[in-house]
Amino acid sequence: MKAAIYNPYLDTLGGGEKYTMAFAQALVNAGYKVDVQWKSTSIKKSLEKRFGMRLKDIDFIHTINRGDGYDVCFWVSDGSIPLLRAHKNFLHFQFPFKDVNGRSLLNKMKLFRVDEIICNSYFTKGFIDKEYGVDAQVIYPPVDVVSFKPKRKENSILYVGRFSQLEQAKNQHILVAEFKKLCKGGVKDWKLILAGGVEVGVGNYIDKLAKSSKDYPIEIIKSPSFEELKNLYGKAKVFWSAVGCGIDENKEPKKVEHFGISVVEAMVAGVVPVVFSAGGYKEIVADGYNGFLWETKREFIKKTKELLNNPKLLRNISLQAKHDANVYEYERFEAEVGELLY
Repeated sequence: MKAAIYNPYLDTLGGGEKYTMAFAQALVNAGYKVDVQWKSTSIKKSLEKRFGMRLKDIDFIHTINRGDGYDVCFWVSDGSIPLLRAHKNFLHFQFPFKDVNGRSLLNKMKLFRVDEIICNSYFTKGFIDKEYGVDAQVIYPPVDVVSFKPKRKENSILYVGRFSQLEQAKNQHILVAEFKKLCKGGVKDWKLILAGGVEVGVGNYIDKLAKSSKDYPIEIIKSPSFEELKNLYGKAKVFWSAVGCGIDENKEPKKVEHFGISVVEAMVAGVVPVVFSAGGYKEIVADGYNGFLWETKREFIKKTKELLNNPKLLRNISLQAKHDANVYEYERFEAEVGELLY
């Protein structure tokens, strides 16, 4: 049995790309010979380093043929509907596309060839169902609940996400500004760590962040390896995110977090999330139970201070976060993929 995989965003090395490789591995485990179709086979090493995956049983080929001659095709949409030609076709949406003429007659015809439409969250599904007139299935991304573990904790606040300013701004500059407020307000002996990919769409954003961070305990880590990420998650106490801040998620859904793999990875390592209340984050974090959601910057600072000043609260929510994150284990993901195949 043969399977073809295509993701037009593969070189961004983000959460959606990790999802794609996990799907490829699930196909391998189900007995398929998997070909990842991409313009350069050198991408394989980059994927392995970033995601801590061994992709030795997955081939990378130059040809992009929409599944012709394959038993299965898994295709990540860029908003368009391809004419897929495998025996069984899966179309994946990792973005909540809106106002792209999804219900056109041509799209409806192409969708006849699609066996299942898959989304990474119910947030994404809501927009995809409405835009394309479909009933997509949600399969949450898998997270490595084995590799990410709590270590001896340090007074560090962590954010992990691309520094790219394309499509979806991760808003690291907001985190820097709010951390500086904490420091000026008397918070001492804490540091902020910003880690993420710099492969595409960064421009001079990191230089601006570095300049703004000068003279404060703020560290910027570019394109960390999987081993570095494990260490960062293991030692951090709090996970921050401002993705979606200032955005109306109903008008611009692509600009908020569609799921939030890095939040779950942090939770697995016992890191307490304090994240902006929008998009997929609201499916992961229950406010005040396994983390905190915030809507205003004032609330952001207030909830962070509650954690920093109350070790017992921090410890209790950390334990709950770690427990709740286990639901995203790889075995669950592989089982759900297996149900699609048979």
